[in-house]
Amino acid sequence: QVQLVESGGGLVQAGGSLRLSCAASGRSIRSYTMGWFRQAPGKEREFVAAITWSGGDTSYADSVKGRFTISRDNAENTAYLQMNSLKPEDTAVYYCAASAIVVLTANANEYSYWGQGTQVTVSS
Repeated sequence: QVQLVESGGGLVQAGGSLRLSCAASGRSIRSYTMGWFRQAPGKEREFVAAITWSGGDTSYADSVKGRFTISRDNAENTAYLQMNSLKPEDTAVYYCAASAIVVLTANANEYSYWGQGTQVTVSS
């Protein structure tokens, strides 16, 4: 079992930055693809970014490409999401997730472990 805990959310003005962390426990995430998803009020959960086990490959939703950066530190058993140039439409609960599938995937159904989420609110 892998337990995931997100942190780093908060309230920020448009154009600002936040760095989300996802701390894993119970098992090393070294072999897992890690992903970030988000869910805004009244909307379905959507893919944000993913990173392979080695950190050598990443993918992003078009809406965040060039503004967000996903990374990981396997020694610290932690994944990160650096969010720059934030927009009000980025407001959502952000979730990190772990997938045993070794390739990048944006399919939430392929992620076995999920954190509880952290709120990000971007004011205009």
